[in-house]
Amino acid sequence: MSTAGNVTKTDYYEVLQVSRTCNDQELKSAYRRLAMQYHPDRNPGDTAAEESFKEASEAYQVLSDPDKRAAYDRYGHAAVNGSSGFGGNPFAGNADFGDIFGDIFGEMFGGGAGGRRNSRAQRGRDLQYPLTLEFVDAVFGKQTEVKFRRMNECGSCHGTGAENGRSPVTCDTCRGRGQVRSQQGFFSIARTCPSCGGAGTIIKDPCKTCHGEARVQGEHTLQVTVPAGVEDGTRIRYQGEGDAGRGGGPAGDFYVLLSVKEHAYFTRDGNDLHYVLPISMPQAALGVELNVPTLDGEAKLKVPEGTQSGKAFRIRNKGVPFLNERGRGDLIVEVAVHTPTKLSKEQRELMRQLSETLAVENAPASHSFFEKMKDIFS
Repeated sequence: MSTAGNVTKTDYYEVLQVSRTCNDQELKSAYRRLAMQYHPDRNPGDTAAEESFKEASEAYQVLSDPDKRAAYDRYGHAAVNGSSGFGGNPFAGNADFGDIFGDIFGEMFGGGAGGRRNSRAQRGRDLQYPLTLEFVDAVFGKQTEVKFRRMNECGSCHGTGAENGRSPVTCDTCRGRGQVRSQQGFFSIARTCPSCGGAGTIIKDPCKTCHGEARVQGEHTLQVTVPAGVEDGTRIRYQGEGDAGRGGGPAGDFYVLLSVKEHAYFTRDGNDLHYVLPISMPQAALGVELNVPTLDGEAKLKVPEGTQSGKAFRIRNKGVPFLNERGRGDLIVEVAVHTPTKLSKEQRELMRQLSETLAVENAPASHSFFEKMKDIFS
C-alpha cells in the first residue's frame, strides 16, 4: 500500500488484479473486464461501483504508459501523483481507452459509441406456411396455389408513412443523426434518439391508411411449385415474398413447409418404394406371374416356384424420382406367403395328403430369418 497525504490508495496491480510482470494484453484484458463490471450504466446509482470504475481507469492509465509504469514500479503512488487521478483528464497519456470503450459500448449498446444508426430501414419478417401433400403428389410433384396474410407496402403513401406523399422531416432532437449523447461522469454516451427511434426523421403528418406504419396487412396469393421427389419436412423458399420491409428495407422470405401423408401400402426409403405382397402357399410353391400395383399403374412380376416368405423382388425405375436430378429409385416387392386359417373338409384332406408327400426338416431357423419375418408382418 502507498499513501498520498492522508489518503490511502490501493496498489494499481491489485486494483486490476494482475501480476507485476503482466504484459500489455493481459493489462488491457483485466481493465476491460473490470470496466464492464463496474461501468456506471450497468450500475445506475451505485456509488461504490462508480468509485471502483474510476479506480480501475486510473490504474490502467498509469500502468498502460511505459514511462509512468516504470516510475510507479520504482517509487509507487508518489511518482505519479498529479499526473494521474481524476482531477484533470482521466484519459490523458498513451492509454488506448478509445479502443477499449468502443468494445465495451459495442457489447452494452449493440454498436460503437460514435456510430450512426438508422433503425427505420428494417428487413421484413420471414413467414412460414404449412402445406400438406398426398403421398403421390410428393413423389411426382405438384403445382398449387396458397393464400396467406402478410404486411404489404402501403399503397397510399408508397411506404413513406406520410400523408399526401410528404417526406418525413429531420428530427429536432437528434438533428438527423439518430442518436443523442448524454454525459455519464467524465465521458459521454451515445444512445438511440427517443424521439425518432434512431430513424433521424419524424413523420409530422401520418398517412391515414397505415397511420404512419408505412405497411398494411393484406391477403396474398402465391403459386407454389412442389418439385418431384420431395420428402416430409422439406422447406421451399420464396425470396422476398414475406412481410414488406420498413424504411426501404428488403422484404422477408416466404417458406412453404411440406408435410407428406402416408400411403395405404407403399412406404418410402430414400428414393425406393416398398410394399408387402401376400401370395398363397400354392403360388409360392408352383410359381406365378402376377400384375402388381405401382405408382405408375400395374406391372408384371414373376414369382418363381419355391419362393419363400420374405423374398424381395426389385422392379427398376418404379420408385421416387431423384430431387432435381434425372432418374428414379426402384420398387421393392416383398412376398409374404399366406397360411389359411380356415379349411373346408375337402381342403383339409388334400392338405393332409400333400403333407405326407412333403418332407420338411423341422430344425431351428436362424435368428436373421425370424427378424426378416418380423419386419414383413409388423
